[in-house]
Amino acid sequence: MKKAIALLFALLIALSLSAQGAIEQNEGESVTVYAYDAFCGDYGPSSVVIPAFEEKTGIKVNLVSAGDALEMVSRIVMEGDRCPADVVLGITDDMAYSAYKEGILSTYKSPAADDMADHLIFDPEYRLLPFDYGVFSFVIDTESDIPVPSSLEDLTDPVYKDKVILIDPRTSSVGLGLLMWTYNVLGPDKYLDWWRAMRDNMLTMAEGWSSAYGLFTEGEAPLVLSYTTSPVYHVLNEDTTRYQAVIFDEGHQETIEGIGILKNAKNRENAEAFVDFILTDAQKDIAVMNSMYPVNSTAELPDAYEWAPEPEILFTSDSDVVENQLESIISDWVEVMTN
Repeated sequence: MKKAIALLFALLIALSLSAQGAIEQNEGESVTVYAYDAFCGDYGPSSVVIPAFEEKTGIKVNLVSAGDALEMVSRIVMEGDRCPADVVLGITDDMAYSAYKEGILSTYKSPAADDMADHLIFDPEYRLLPFDYGVFSFVIDTESDIPVPSSLEDLTDPVYKDKVILIDPRTSSVGLGLLMWTYNVLGPDKYLDWWRAMRDNMLTMAEGWSSAYGLFTEGEAPLVLSYTTSPVYHVLNEDTTRYQAVIFDEGHQETIEGIGILKNAKNRENAEAFVDFILTDAQKDIAVMNSMYPVNSTAELPDAYEWAPEPEILFTSDSDVVENQLESIISDWVEVMTN
């Protein structure tokens, strides 16, 4: 095991040094961005956003797919002064504490921040700026004959036995979003009772959103954990309103994705230009391709967003709670779900 860890560490350092050497050739005319995997994929926003930025500014983007939020932070810390990244994209509000604690980010208040709602700016020091946000919800197949639930508690009714697809909070940020949603709505004394009841009603506990939503669209169950914006994809790409988000009066959990400039950025001016572009010109493309909401209030969205309702009550995860209590919250959840 120790040999495997040593080999992995050596490989990461080698890859980092190799990337740094290649990037130094373009320094001053480029910007290096560490982003989460889905952003960098063939169907992610990068396929449209990066070429548009390069064409507008003449600045070459070195895009690095660097895992999820915690993996990106860990990589930057491990690389230290050797880290070639100027910008990190995709650290969520609930995971931001890890970046703050490590002191890897610098302050940058983009002019675009003036066009954002106050509640979206989760870092008053502007080490991370929001670039899109989503709201977790259950999506229902309206061609099924089950009643539409009106609350989390409704989902524990026996009528939903084997009708709901959930996602594991240990392996998915969406699953973790539901865990914190139940914690915030039902309170620390009752949220585990909900999960205990859902052991009978869930069809399965998927490892990630993609597998869960795939089972849903294949007709395995009529309800799935997803986002209020998920129906937009079906309206735009399939011309159907069959799948709709269910809104609960008690409120929903919000998740905000952030972008920031690293303290050791070697191309600071280019990094600022990239952040500004993400928060202005790129807002529509990012929102549509991520099936999320834009943070810039001036962004014009397609009519399909009429099928992405925004709940009146939104909960966000207190970073102090996440940092200090998340481990015990998940541990208690595991005990309930496995015993």
